[in-house]
Amino acid sequence: MTTPSSDSADASVKVILFALFANFGIAISKFGGWILTGSASLLAEGIHSVADCTNQVLLLVGNKAARKPPTPTHPFGYGKESFFWSFVVALVLFSMGGLFSIYEGVHKLQSTDPIDHPWVGLTILALSIALETGSFWACYKEVKKQNPYPSLTQWVRKTTAAELLVIFIEDLAALLGLVFAFICLLLAYLSGNPVWDAIGSLAIGVLLVAVAFVLARETKSLLIGEAPSQDYEPVIRKIIDETAPGVQMIRFVSQQVGASQVLISMKVHPGPITDVSTLVDKINEIERRIKSRFPDIQWQFIEPDTQS
Repeated sequence: MTTPSSDSADASVKVILFALFANFGIAISKFGGWILTGSASLLAEGIHSVADCTNQVLLLVGNKAARKPPTPTHPFGYGKESFFWSFVVALVLFSMGGLFSIYEGVHKLQSTDPIDHPWVGLTILALSIALETGSFWACYKEVKKQNPYPSLTQWVRKTTAAELLVIFIEDLAALLGLVFAFICLLLAYLSGNPVWDAIGSLAIGVLLVAVAFVLARETKSLLIGEAPSQDYEPVIRKIIDETAPGVQMIRFVSQQVGASQVLISMKVHPGPITDVSTLVDKINEIERRIKSRFPDIQWQFIEPDTQS
């Protein structure tokens, strides 16, 4: 996974705040439209926006918690807080957003009440699409800036910027949900059949459940411990060769312990170095050069070993 810098993390916070304010305004307009029209699709979208606002607050909480310094009880810091809260976001999307929308859609299938003032709902949805497009575009630009891979699919699967990943997928799901709601509400109005509105709510619910599953899968992998996608080993081998010729890396392990925090551990064969003091000096120099080359490597453990 790509490892975002602190500047990228700050940019992610700006994207989260932008999405939060946009979704708050959208949620108010959707609930107002639901009250006037009785549309199940608008209600589902209103709940979706509330879930999104809740999620963005949770992401901000996780971002702040992840910045806390290490303590004796958490010697590797709190970097995984951002992964945990991103996982909670997936649960909120599944329960508050997806399941409620499906329930409302099933309930509306049994109703024959016509939709009141459908043009009010359509207007609100059209404005919401415009606002959500702006939020999505701002997020997409940040994703594009941070994405070193040839496709968005690879970025989704490999990035450790959990907060930006959540906002990107949430915004995409919100935009698709709004389009579903608009089309289904329009079909309900043109056909006079409220079943289309119920179908819109069901489609939104299924979409959110699918999104929640993708987010849960990606963040679970980070929570249980995942190696960073950036291959540090070849460069570190070169640093060792340049700093201490003859010293050989026997084993190398790395793990992502936060959005911008990596831990590495390795065993090295001392080669021609027989003096302990000289070996210690060389290891310290290797660690300094690694830290200079890769600021995101927060923890290094280098163990001399004579067995290959």
